[in-house]
Amino acid sequence: MTATRPHETVLSVTYPSERRARVVADALGPEVGEIDDARSTATVDRDGTAVRVRVRADDLVALRAGVNSWSRLVAVAERVGGRPDRG
Repeated sequence: MTATRPHETVLSVTYPSERRARVVADALGPEVGEIDDARSTATVDRDGTAVRVRVRADDLVALRAGVNSWSRLVAVAERVGGRPDRG
């Protein structure tokens, strides 16, 4: 595993409230480090109403796999986190 990975993408999702963003970020937090492998890693952070998932990978195939996995995890976190805020 390398310290720096040449490929990176950031998934950024903005929610209608900080509470909603916190629920999603908190749901994603335990997955950080759990689904990493030898070729990719991810981090999750929240800034106000925005949740950002940064995926870094050694190659484009690993980056695509990581982005697909984290996109699905975000969708699941949104569904199980309860109904969306109305504003």
